[in-house]
Amino acid sequence: MIEFILFVIGIVILVKGADFLVDGASSLAFKWGIAPMVIGLTVVSFGTSAPELLVSMTSAFKGSTDIALGNVVGSNIFNILLILGISAIIFPLKVQKNTVWKEIPFSFLAAIFVLILGFRTFIDERQFQSIVLAGSQVEGVITRSDGLTLLAFFIIFLYYTFGIAKVSGDSDIEIQKMSMVKIVLFIILGLVGLVIGSQVAIDNVIALARMLNISDTLIGFTLVSAGTSFPELFTNIAAARKKNADIAVGNIVGSNIFNIFLILGATSFVKDIPIRGIQIVDIMILWVATAVLFVSIFVWQRHTLGRKEGIIMVLGYIAYTAFLIYRG
Repeated sequence: MIEFILFVIGIVILVKGADFLVDGASSLAFKWGIAPMVIGLTVVSFGTSAPELLVSMTSAFKGSTDIALGNVVGSNIFNILLILGISAIIFPLKVQKNTVWKEIPFSFLAAIFVLILGFRTFIDERQFQSIVLAGSQVEGVITRSDGLTLLAFFIIFLYYTFGIAKVSGDSDIEIQKMSMVKIVLFIILGLVGLVIGSQVAIDNVIALARMLNISDTLIGFTLVSAGTSFPELFTNIAAARKKNADIAVGNIVGSNIFNIFLILGATSFVKDIPIRGIQIVDIMILWVATAVLFVSIFVWQRHTLGRKEGIIMVLGYIAYTAFLIYRG
């Protein structure tokens, strides 16, 4: 119980640290005259993805790469199925801005890239029969060179974002106007909170898993991924209540792009990330979830994620969680 309470405290510190960092960095960017669209798609997206980044990096340093991979893939599934599902139930999300239409295929590409890395044994050695989707055998790996490729895609995404800002101009992102002293204080508090929160959360969740004989994979895909996605959850609920569909969808899609291209790319520089057969199933579920989002936005109800789709997505996440627990 003590380990679980400390894990929750660590997640809370992470979330508050991300909030401080986003507020401080956004205000600083505004003072320097950086376009609000750039702030929204870079600083805010990075801020909501910062807990995943710190947790994955810390896990890799401690040798728990299963938690690092499970955190990213699990967070992306959580983001799409549960957060967007809840947001669509609160208010149907009608997407109109061209930026989001282009970001969804980019997110789709990220999911495909990780799936390809998971099937590396089959692709490189043409040994599909050796792949065991329910076992702990390593079937793929994200190496440093793969991480470099992921980071290159991330740089392309940033370049695209700055290009969009020049075309689109302003945005609806709310930015706090602070004094320089307050900006520096917020940024320092945010960074300290992220570092301390990630350490506390990871140390105690690993201890909890060992005590209960629970695999790192299950912990990463459930507790850690859900906990580090709290910033996206609360941001999206607020955006849905304000009927701001583009922020609701764009926040999730942008966060998912950050999670794969930046976080997996940076984490693989710390330590190679093996992809086991049991994890390929989760990567495939992420691919399916992204495909469902893509089809929902572009095909079923043209440019709208309705309540019916939201209910289906939430039920899908409940079923996925039950599957994870059953699988152990």
